[in-house]
Amino acid sequence: MSKPWKVGVIVLVVALALIFAVCLRFSWHSQLYGHWHNKWYGNQAPDKNIWLPDYRSVIDAKPLPGVTNLSGIAYDFDRGRMLGITNGEPMEILALSRDGDVLEHYPLIGFQDAEGIAYIGGGRVVIADEVKQQLDIITLPDTPGPIHVKDARFLAIGVNLSNHNKGFEGVTYDVANDRVLAVKERDPRQLYSVTGMLASLGGSLQIRIDDLTSWVDRSVFSRDLSECFYDPRTGHLLMLSEESNNVTELDEKGNFVSIMSLLSLAGDLKKNVPQAEGMTMDADGELYIVSEPNLFYRFTKAKGTLGVGAEKL
Repeated sequence: MSKPWKVGVIVLVVALALIFAVCLRFSWHSQLYGHWHNKWYGNQAPDKNIWLPDYRSVIDAKPLPGVTNLSGIAYDFDRGRMLGITNGEPMEILALSRDGDVLEHYPLIGFQDAEGIAYIGGGRVVIADEVKQQLDIITLPDTPGPIHVKDARFLAIGVNLSNHNKGFEGVTYDVANDRVLAVKERDPRQLYSVTGMLASLGGSLQIRIDDLTSWVDRSVFSRDLSECFYDPRTGHLLMLSEESNNVTELDEKGNFVSIMSLLSLAGDLKKNVPQAEGMTMDADGELYIVSEPNLFYRFTKAKGTLGVGAEKL
């Protein structure tokens, strides 16, 4: 074999190895299957599905001034506002408008690694602590002010603890069933269901913990889990991945329904979402995502689409 041919073969082998490594890292083969599945079969139940392929960006990477390490977001359905949470300095809960404007600050005192937040009603939120793999329940004060960890009630789930800060990354709440769902980022990816937390605060202790990781293993095409959101309108669960830049919809039994990419080449975003950490939806079915350090996104159903949460723009 001549020298130019040898060089060409070596370059080809290296290129194929790099492509394989990238595909392996981001599970592109399985993600492509998810997108193909959506295109081929379409929305089989438009009256029951969220159907992520219909969503389009309406607020794209809006920076929140003065905010750092924005790691989670929740919808306060009592007051019609968003609640963000940061895990940097300062660590705090932020009240936000639906357009991503900062309204109020609630400093978090003594908390270790606040990653996710879920609103559970009556001014109360659940905070996911990644390092401790713990769920803290706290009540927001009537006026903006500090919140101390000593005032929190908590449930710690010390299963498959990681030495590399890969614990609880996201949390959401199912109001109808008093069920908290929490995701562990990776190594391994896991999904837990905790039923009865809110009821147990004021009554007898009746908490049930279920491991729903099998849903993730068979239906979520991503390398990690950075957030989850339970949609009360459909009973479906959304799973956000920072490393794989996508959102996946699962039905009430954990089966794959739809997928949406957060890469600019795959949709109408100007740039890739750099580090998607938090996700929620409001009562109208608008989808919100926050990305570190301080970027705010909002997505809405495209005009003319059918299904749950479809809006006329």
